[in-house]
Amino acid sequence: MSTGTRRARERAGTRERIIEAGLHVLESEGVSALTIRRIATDVEYAAPIVYQHFANKDALVLELAAHGYRLMLAELQQTDGEPDIDRRMMQLASEYVRFAGEHPHLYQVMNGGAIDAQDRRQAAAGAIGVLEELLTAWSTAHDVVLADFDEACDIVWGTLYGIASLGHLDTVGNERARRLAQEALRALLRGWRTDLPENG
Repeated sequence: MSTGTRRARERAGTRERIIEAGLHVLESEGVSALTIRRIATDVEYAAPIVYQHFANKDALVLELAAHGYRLMLAELQQTDGEPDIDRRMMQLASEYVRFAGEHPHLYQVMNGGAIDAQDRRQAAAGAIGVLEELLTAWSTAHDVVLADFDEACDIVWGTLYGIASLGHLDTVGNERARRLAQEALRALLRGWRTDLPENG
């Protein structure tokens, strides 16, 4: 192995350790505990080493949010094994809300004001892509023409986000939020299949 290759691997390994430490702090203590100094201490590096990989806390938070969306993508893709498209849509709703409940601090960073809308959209592209593929398959299977496909995706995504956020409340809880998400999505899909003309 050449010196350059070894150094590249060491650098990648250091970056991965920093991200893992950041995730640990974020998941266990929340974003307020996440500082470059804290991460440097946890991985037993000097702070300048961390700054070689992340210019500041904002850059680290953005990477953690992107990592969160990659985790979400992997979990949403588990619906691929279900042949029935309606059940797959229900699984998507359940998995989305379950992810939010299992990673509450990470989920808040993924969807909060710590990262801007453009960065969030880019980080979420893979997970949103799963929804787009499923909604396309659902509309084809039921011969439903969605007047504005992008708007329909935003409605589903926004509905799941809202109910997942409710899941953080003790009065709702994640298990109930998962059921509510499925019921809400079922109602949306039923409405699109009914295709009633608009009044007024």
